[in-house]
Amino acid sequence: MSAEGARVSDLVVEPLDHRPDLAPLLWQLSSAWPEFMTKDPVSTFYFDTVERDQPEFALVAYEADRPEVAVARAFSVPFAFGPGTGRESLPDDGWDAVIGWGWLDRTTGRPTTHVSALEITVRPDRRGEGIAAVMLGAMRANAARLGYSDLFAPVRPTGKPAEPLTSMSEYSARTRDDGLPHDPWLRVHVRAGGDVAGVCPRAMTIAGSLAEWRRWTGLAFDTTGDVLVPGALVPVHCSLEHDHAVYVEPGVWVHHRTATGVEQVLDVS
Repeated sequence: MSAEGARVSDLVVEPLDHRPDLAPLLWQLSSAWPEFMTKDPVSTFYFDTVERDQPEFALVAYEADRPEVAVARAFSVPFAFGPGTGRESLPDDGWDAVIGWGWLDRTTGRPTTHVSALEITVRPDRRGEGIAAVMLGAMRANAARLGYSDLFAPVRPTGKPAEPLTSMSEYSARTRDDGLPHDPWLRVHVRAGGDVAGVCPRAMTIAGSLAEWRRWTGLAFDTTGDVLVPGALVPVHCSLEHDHAVYVEPGVWVHHRTATGVEQVLDVS
């Protein structure tokens, strides 16, 4: 086993409902997303309340000999979906939609049927070791623990910022010679048993004034039209006349069954 493999095997992954004392570790980690991605207004409906209302859907990873230091975290959200729910197709507004659906279901007491992944964050010095795949497996195992047989993920392909002018449909369909997805993060999902279920064309919508976009990105935003922003999957639409810019980010729906090979990933017995 390599040194990195040994370090990954030493990880402990625990859900917050079993270990509420680990809550501070969740917030030790800063997201790897660009700053503008943290401005999605829908996110507050989940992240501001997850510790209190849905701790069973928050996972923390740490090294067994350093339990006070977070290595990774993962968040997911339950929601109602399928026949009789009025939600019989995966939503075009992906990440935003499942957070909204989950919030509405929780506040109205509606039974949930499925789980959606929301985020996996790995500490910067531990990236590239396969920890994200471990956390994906743990998220699937956690959904199974909670009685769910299906996990969806509105995946943000990690290679897409290099091709902002390529449509997500074209990009997500691209494969390597071995048949696996060209994109590294989609490839992790497929290797873990996930099936690509289609594109969500407006997974996140982030709007702001031109002053806000300048602050978030350091770019001028001084011309009406499309602006290429580092870290964005597609161009940001800028209107000088109306003093706003809007980013509509597409994603890729991936479907996982939770009961396949997950028992060894997360043990909370």
